[in-house]
Amino acid sequence: MRLKDKVAIITGGARGIGKETALVFIREGAKVVLGDFDAAAGEAAVQEIRALGGEALFFPVNVADPVQVRAMVDGTVEKSGRIDILVNNAGITRDALLTKMTPEQWEQVIAVNLTGVFNCTRAVVPVMISQGGGRIINAASVAGLYGNVGQTNYAATKAGVIGMTRSWAKELGRKGITVNAVAPGFIVTDMTAKVPEKVLDMMKEKTPLGRLGQPRDVANAYLFLASDEAAYINGVVLSVDGGLVL
Repeated sequence: MRLKDKVAIITGGARGIGKETALVFIREGAKVVLGDFDAAAGEAAVQEIRALGGEALFFPVNVADPVQVRAMVDGTVEKSGRIDILVNNAGITRDALLTKMTPEQWEQVIAVNLTGVFNCTRAVVPVMISQGGGRIINAASVAGLYGNVGQTNYAATKAGVIGMTRSWAKELGRKGITVNAVAPGFIVTDMTAKVPEKVLDMMKEKTPLGRLGQPRDVANAYLFLASDEAAYINGVVLSVDGGLVL
């Protein structure tokens, strides 16, 4: 029970890595708050968690909208009394080669993947400071470390998330708040379902472990960074990629 009685907000929590993280967290004793733009999927995830005996709330939220983010944070404090963990997991892709990428595709990804992380963290930090500490975990990507063809927008946001992570680790460490990032490789989710099969096969061949990652692989990394075992880890980017970038 590494997260016993901790309250964790998980954005993008309705499916994929976010939902798996919620399931892992409740098994370790946490109370989870799921934020997602998909209300139907979010409510279904909450019902699944409650059926397992976990405590869960759902807030419909577009993380790009600071007003909706504030409502989620205020609602969490009102119902749960505190916020111990924030997992900035929400993210989207709008892939295209540079010369074919539209301004709309650029702006949509920047709004969710970069500004959304800023909005959520900025809203949660005062609560954590008042409590004397907390954990902030940001979803980066190997694309943010090394780039990726057809993902100018996505790679730029994930590189930006890494920069924010390191800046916030320096700013907030003295407040008892650790800020870290996880950089997944190719994980089997709805997002990778859009990737051509031949590309996925190529990624498997390049990965020393010989397989794509599962949502649980990333959720377990989030769990470690959220736990007391990671109390002295601050400002790191933990790659969860099966050795893809070696």
